[in-house]
Amino acid sequence: MGEKRLLLDIQDLRTHFRTDDGIIKAVDGITFQVNRGETLGIVGESGCGKSVTSLSIMNLIPEGTITSGQIIYHKSENEQIEITKLEPHSTAMRRIRGNELAMIFQEPMTSLNPVYTIGEQIMEAVRLHLKADRQRARQRALEMLELVGISAPGQRVNEYPHQLSGGMRQRAMIAMALSCSPNCLIADEPTTALDVTIEAQILQLMRRLQKELGMAIIIITHDLGVIGTMAERVIVMYTGKVVEQATTDDIFYNPKHPYTKGLLNSIPQIGRKERLIPIKGTVPNMTALPPGCYFAPRCPEAKDICHREEPAVYDVGNTHTVKCWLYDQGEGRLA
Repeated sequence: MGEKRLLLDIQDLRTHFRTDDGIIKAVDGITFQVNRGETLGIVGESGCGKSVTSLSIMNLIPEGTITSGQIIYHKSENEQIEITKLEPHSTAMRRIRGNELAMIFQEPMTSLNPVYTIGEQIMEAVRLHLKADRQRARQRALEMLELVGISAPGQRVNEYPHQLSGGMRQRAMIAMALSCSPNCLIADEPTTALDVTIEAQILQLMRRLQKELGMAIIIITHDLGVIGTMAERVIVMYTGKVVEQATTDDIFYNPKHPYTKGLLNSIPQIGRKERLIPIKGTVPNMTALPPGCYFAPRCPEAKDICHREEPAVYDVGNTHTVKCWLYDQGEGRLA
């Protein structure tokens, strides 16, 4: 195994939204790293901050504000760029976004422009970032459509999004994201609304392209089955915070946080005879969060202190960290 090389370093990131009801702390002090060539999974229920985390990395928060923290992109061993210091529409940010850091958005039908052909949308990124002429950009678009497994690319390159099936639109989004050979691909629910056959094909495609291009992948999903298939490390998020972070094996076979255990207990398994155990309650209103640990009102293991004070982050070994009072032994505290 070669030495891991850091690609993204996120430190104490906070992204907030102002609403009529108050401030929503969609991302509230999260810290994690992404290494070159690895796959990092981010999981949690809807509304826990997964997508806002990815949009913060891309500096695409038009209605929100990154209030503090750092997102450092290690472009090379000798060059680091602090994304949080760049203006969203600056030339420097545009050079990175879509070129070195690319994203597959959650819903391809609404992410693709309905009035431009698939080919034109792929060509736009190629012409902007690779400085290619129209003929070379079109050739690149055809190559990418073929690479992602779209049949008859010469025909599809001239078609509009509404003329493609859901699976083809998702593949077209992947082709667009990979057209400039990025160092990191952020995939936000890349298999949402796809049937299981197409889902398997999309995940297999992403793994193959990762090997061929040597890129890192951040895959965001609520589906732990997808995480088990794709990720090497996992971040579990709840109400804008990272509550557990570990290798995929540790998350599945040695979970520590009651929320992680709850997510795992709700997964259907072949041959399982016991009833699934749902997590009681719902994610709290983000403008009226409870005191202490935000998961405490739903937690079957909550203690009195959990309802009063926010827990620290504890190191439980083997790069496994957990934000939970159950692990307060006076040692191993990280923050």
